[in-house]
Amino acid sequence: MAATADLPLSVLDFVGIEHGEPASEAIAGAVEIARAVEDAGYRRYWVSEHHNMENLACSAPEILLAHLGAKTDRIRVGAAGIMLPNHAPFKVAEVFRTLLAMYPGRIDLGLGRAPGTDPLTAHVLRRGAQTDVAREFPGQVAELLAFLGAGPAFPDGHPYRQLVAAPVVEDRPEVFMLGSSPYGPQFAAVNGLAAVFAHHQSPDLAVDLLRHYRRDFAPATPDARPWSAMSVLAFASDDEDAVLEFEAAWALTMRNLSRNRRTPLRPEEVTAFARSAEFLRHRRPQDPRAATGPAKEVVARLADLKEQAEADEIVVVTPSLDRERRIASYRAIAEAWPSGA
Repeated sequence: MAATADLPLSVLDFVGIEHGEPASEAIAGAVEIARAVEDAGYRRYWVSEHHNMENLACSAPEILLAHLGAKTDRIRVGAAGIMLPNHAPFKVAEVFRTLLAMYPGRIDLGLGRAPGTDPLTAHVLRRGAQTDVAREFPGQVAELLAFLGAGPAFPDGHPYRQLVAAPVVEDRPEVFMLGSSPYGPQFAAVNGLAAVFAHHQSPDLAVDLLRHYRRDFAPATPDARPWSAMSVLAFASDDEDAVLEFEAAWALTMRNLSRNRRTPLRPEEVTAFARSAEFLRHRRPQDPRAATGPAKEVVARLADLKEQAEADEIVVVTPSLDRERRIASYRAIAEAWPSGA
């Protein structure tokens, strides 16, 4: 696959901290991955926003984007997302305009409604404010888009009309509404925004919701068109042990989160669990929640999901303990992706 290829593929990275390493190595690893997927022809490299997690280094995605933009040349870099209830829309606009001034034409902004953390941490992030997220979120989005010049301006007489989100730049980030429930794609459709749905979190909902999004899309401008993507858990390898360990690591991560354990997995813990009767008893070949196995099979599954959901792009989610395996998987998926698909 040529380095200049423009595949309908992107990467969402949680910037995981591997057992025994400092956060600095995790961030250096994120740079390595971003460069690799850029060379493989992926369109975007996104980082998430999560808080109060000892095993992740993505609590400040906007800072990571500044670093990643400097270490890459062509690939779009973005946050997927900025959990808007945790932030002032004016400040988000200033941050992303600064990023656009640094890396014109390369910045993406995904917006989420969830806190990206537990209730106590959300309370701290919002300085103890008692907020009704469902009620306030639409207004926050409208404010942010107005400050960015990406939506209707504040009307005459509005106190915010006189404000300028500096630095002033002509460029705008590509804005996406994120979701793992019906709210996200429905909000995107009503407001004429691009939609990204987390199949890796809610696989049973993803296809139908993205099809409904396209059907219900209400353009905010005459030339607006629906655009959607689906983030899918995927790992490509001919090594069955590597596939088992990838699946086991994800299962352990989900189990640990349910038990409020947020520390890095130990490699020996994953290896043992991958071979345990507990894991093998519940493991399902061709699991509909993920695409794993040889690259051709993974790509067939991803392409099928893309077609079913009428999505424009697939966002590959590959959390793993081994970055070399992850990079090899990203490259294998790019090489196996059919031309024009």
